[in-house]
Amino acid sequence: MKFLKIFKGRLILIRLIMLAAVFLLIGIGIISIYASGNPAGGGATRFSGAWQKQLIYAVAGMIALIVINLIDYRRLGPVSYWIYAAILIVLAVLLIDKIISIPFVAKIPPSYARRWIRLLPKATGFDLKIQPSEFCKIAYILALAWYLRFRRNYRHFSGLIGPFALTLLAMVLILFEPDLGTVLLMMPILFVMLYVAGARVKHLLIIVLLAMVAGPLLWHRIEPYQRKRISCVLLQNDAVRAKLIKNPTLSYILTGESQFDERNWQRTSGWQLKHSKFAIASGGLTGYGFAKGPYIKYPSLPERHNDFIFAIIAHQWGFLGCLLVLLLYAVIVACGIEIAYLNTDPFARLVSVGIVTMFVVEIFVNISMTVGLMPITGLTLPLLSYGGSSLMVNIIAIGLLNNIGRQRPFTVAGRAFETRIGPSLQY
Repeated sequence: MKFLKIFKGRLILIRLIMLAAVFLLIGIGIISIYASGNPAGGGATRFSGAWQKQLIYAVAGMIALIVINLIDYRRLGPVSYWIYAAILIVLAVLLIDKIISIPFVAKIPPSYARRWIRLLPKATGFDLKIQPSEFCKIAYILALAWYLRFRRNYRHFSGLIGPFALTLLAMVLILFEPDLGTVLLMMPILFVMLYVAGARVKHLLIIVLLAMVAGPLLWHRIEPYQRKRISCVLLQNDAVRAKLIKNPTLSYILTGESQFDERNWQRTSGWQLKHSKFAIASGGLTGYGFAKGPYIKYPSLPERHNDFIFAIIAHQWGFLGCLLVLLLYAVIVACGIEIAYLNTDPFARLVSVGIVTMFVVEIFVNISMTVGLMPITGLTLPLLSYGGSSLMVNIIAIGLLNNIGRQRPFTVAGRAFETRIGPSLQY
């Protein structure tokens, strides 16, 4: 009995610390979005009201968190396939809009990507939208966790067909929206969940090698603007750009254009990356202060309230502000890993691992993107970036972790992720 009390007390403490870190990050995100649209010296920008929308979605996310914790998470398992199927149908509807115009599908210029569904008509004056691909991430994690929880066939190479088919269904639909960031997120989630569930490392490595072989073939199929975005990591180097100007073949391979136009690149694909690094570097140790600094006052950094919110945080609060944000993220990840470790239910453990992986990949990719270590993919920074769907999904994910951490269910099934091979048990 004493052990159970200590165990429960430990889980309560973990959950409280995790929730505190989440609330702090949401608060930092809202005030950073406010600062992006409302400089200290006055002169409101077109993002002036973005923080209000973010606050509305934050409240909606908190309500969803409470609702999720009123339901035993184990009830989500049997319906996870239905939830995933419903999301896939919605994603398919977005693509149908390319053929037949659907009023509630939002088409945002200049790319006119089909990623959002309007919650209210334009005539109301309230531009509230949801992004189904964001909700697909949670539905996918639940469905994959339910599929893997007690299966043994994925220990064989042919047994990986099921999990990959489940993943590719969503990836193809999301890719044609297009939403490259979410597509790139799903494979790391799949690989980590498969590894934790007991898939053989050599099988996963074979798939990675096959993907690397197929990479050059797929590279020639993507649009030139997508090549430029992915090649930004190389193109930020002056020597590489100089070679592209002199070498049309190399220019075509990297950018899809036989003649590299450096001036055009500096004004388009290279603009965000260059000014993001300037904004971060100019923050120094302590930054310019709340709602202050040239990158707050002037619109030099596009999407500063969204994909590049980390650069704005660094600009306002410097290295110390960035360190605080990274520390809060580390707390959430550590708490998620602990919740997964302490739970004996395979479904709960896999869901927890999937959610933690989602957070880790998004954090790593977004921050790496802002400092020029990775291509600009459009992945938001969890709990901080502007975006109602992203914020709600992240809060719902935390709600699921909290739900799983509230209980340690008793199971009469075999040990989690065990596979019988021959006379002995292999884990």
